[in-house]
Amino acid sequence: MTEKKDQLDRRYLRMARIWAENSYCVRRKVGALIVKDKMIISDGYNGTPAGFENVCEDESGLTKPYVLHAEANAITKVARSNNSSEGSTLYITASPCVECAKLIIQAGIRRVVFNELYRLTDGVDLLSRAGIECVHIPDLDNE
Repeated sequence: MTEKKDQLDRRYLRMARIWAENSYCVRRKVGALIVKDKMIISDGYNGTPAGFENVCEDESGLTKPYVLHAEANAITKVARSNNSSEGSTLYITASPCVECAKLIIQAGIRRVVFNELYRLTDGVDLLSRAGIECVHIPDLDNE
């Protein structure tokens, strides 16, 4: 990876981290950006669907089943725009789950750059199987 590409990846990941701050979720805040031709074409963070209360966890602290993941929010947002995610890069603060990996594949995203490796790696495994480049950049805390 070139140094300039690495710098851009780190910069967009830091921006995704900032975007995650918009989440109302208590357990975990996740942010995502879709970038194409050095332009942010969509963004998302984990949270409830439009029109729902901004409460992600139930009384026992478990995530409600209808909470959307950050990458799903970003992908559905770009689908409602005039942009295409074909050939784009997804920057996300945590590695995707298998359900979001399926959306990433179908959206034509060619590259996924993430910060935290989630305990389940089936999403990253599926993306790799589909030929999507996955880049793990774990050391953002010092930046």
